[in-house]
Amino acid sequence: MELAAGFASISRDDWRALAAEVLRKSGAEAGAPEEVLSRTTYDGITVAPLYDADDLPGAPGVPGATPYVRGSATAAGWDVRQRHAVADPEAVLADLENGVTSLWLVVGPDAIPVGELGTVLQDVYLDLAPVVLEAGELTAEAAEALFELAAARDVTPSGNLGASAARGPAGIELARRCAAGFPGLRAVTVDATPYHDAGGSDAEELACSIAAGVAELRALTGGGLSAGQALGQIDFRYAATADQFATIAKLRAARRLWARVAEVCGAPEAGGQRQHAVTSAAMMTARDPWVNLLRTTLACFAAGVGGAQAVTVRPFDACLGLPDAFSRRIARNTQSLLLEESGLGRVLDPAGGSWYVERRTADLAEAAWTFFQEIEAAGGIAAAGDLVAGRIAATRERRADDIAHRRFPITGVSEFPDLHERPLRRPASPEGPPSESGAPQGGAPQGGAPEEGARLREGGGPLAGRDGLPVIRYAEPFERLRDLADALPERPKVFLATIGPLSAHTARAAFAANLFQAGGLATETSGQGTDPEQIATAFAVSGASVACLCSSDKLYAQHAAAVAAALRKAGARKVWLAGKGHYEGVDANLHAGCDALAVLHETYDDLEVTR
Repeated sequence: MELAAGFASISRDDWRALAAEVLRKSGAEAGAPEEVLSRTTYDGITVAPLYDADDLPGAPGVPGATPYVRGSATAAGWDVRQRHAVADPEAVLADLENGVTSLWLVVGPDAIPVGELGTVLQDVYLDLAPVVLEAGELTAEAAEALFELAAARDVTPSGNLGASAARGPAGIELARRCAAGFPGLRAVTVDATPYHDAGGSDAEELACSIAAGVAELRALTGGGLSAGQALGQIDFRYAATADQFATIAKLRAARRLWARVAEVCGAPEAGGQRQHAVTSAAMMTARDPWVNLLRTTLACFAAGVGGAQAVTVRPFDACLGLPDAFSRRIARNTQSLLLEESGLGRVLDPAGGSWYVERRTADLAEAAWTFFQEIEAAGGIAAAGDLVAGRIAATRERRADDIAHRRFPITGVSEFPDLHERPLRRPASPEGPPSESGAPQGGAPQGGAPEEGARLREGGGPLAGRDGLPVIRYAEPFERLRDLADALPERPKVFLATIGPLSAHTARAAFAANLFQAGGLATETSGQGTDPEQIATAFAVSGASVACLCSSDKLYAQHAAAVAAALRKAGARKVWLAGKGHYEGVDANLHAGCDALAVLHETYDDLEVTR
């Protein structure tokens, strides 16, 4: 049976002709539809508007077999892994009793003390619930504490000790111990999220992870493990974002890359990469934090479709401070819904065979392998710090520019902000970074927007993350301005001089209000009308000192100059115009694609607000 037998055959040339006609009518720039409608990722990969069978890069293999692009051979869903950085046994048990299947414990002086591991795990069945440790310099002590707990209960633990063999003999010894007597416990975690959190691209995150993985392999095999044993001791951790196709392709490409490494090591049968996907911290917002529920749902979906064996969903309030019981519950229920209600985990590689996904996977793997080779040529990940930092910094600046121009929109922050949102406050997280004022995380005016990110547009000093890389949140430059406005006795205001009837000015007035409110500035409109004196009187009554003209091009030609002059006479320090036209008395323009952050900073300067 041919399902498409009743439909006419359509070629790519047919699509081009139809698309070109639509573009012509819409007034889009001239050119081939593929060129006009394509976009380029931060890795230089072209994302086309249309894919067909000719775009397939070749056979991706089958699930469970090299090159492991298609993931596991069994559809068993994934491990629901919740992160805990506070010694709270009740929270741990609540998670395990309500859908969580493994624990990710952060151990250290600012998290769970090593001595408290026994208390945190006192009622946890270590033979059923895998435990993943993140203990940094205390890894050996934390691992020993876990071993002692397991021995006292006469059980065999599983999970990952979070060690690094490349950073010292302790990691090698733990790997030997795991390989010899703990088949379900691995010693090493290659954490790629610091590269993502520093603003790196998908290919940069992948390349650095593979380079770090190779460094671990060298250390492990140098310590006496076979290539197969060494490969069996390593897990990888990646960031999952709300860009679902990018995340799906990244996880699939990571498996292809690691399979190639295993092949070169002479152990292709051990090349199945074990992946732990964590919803991105960089994409989270302190403003309108409920939107994070949607971001993490998309990221979790993408991680599951992409084939991650374990997934951690960050609570929606994680960047505000210590998540509460409700947000932890929603985080785990997000995974339960996708696994149990939607049945997402019952299908092997559901994105497999998609012309777009397969092409993007192959292109991403190629870009990442190229950068990986550069890192190796520079002496490996430990010696290539400047190369990695420089490459990520360049990507970070490109993304910062896109965020500033709102080509990279952030819902609830740079787009559709709610100046009247109810503050959401959380207790300070012990591991959270301080705010600018020195207050702990959670102490900012809205209970959030702490100093977490590099000052991408301000030139200030970034926070240092692991390996000396900065830690950023994409929304932070806009949220900084929102905090500033909230802290003032009276919210700064911009007057929107709406010229003409509603039909003439609504679109541009809404655009201007959206832009100014993204920086915490209130807006007030003059209403309908074209009389310059009436508009100027409304401006004077508003108490604003900056104005923005909003109307159609036709009415601008008739009234913009007169209205601008009247506003000047009424005391306006700056007159903006929503659109691209130039008229006497107008100082500057704001329009789609303009540098919104620059507009906001300039407006704060005109309002004489100290930043």
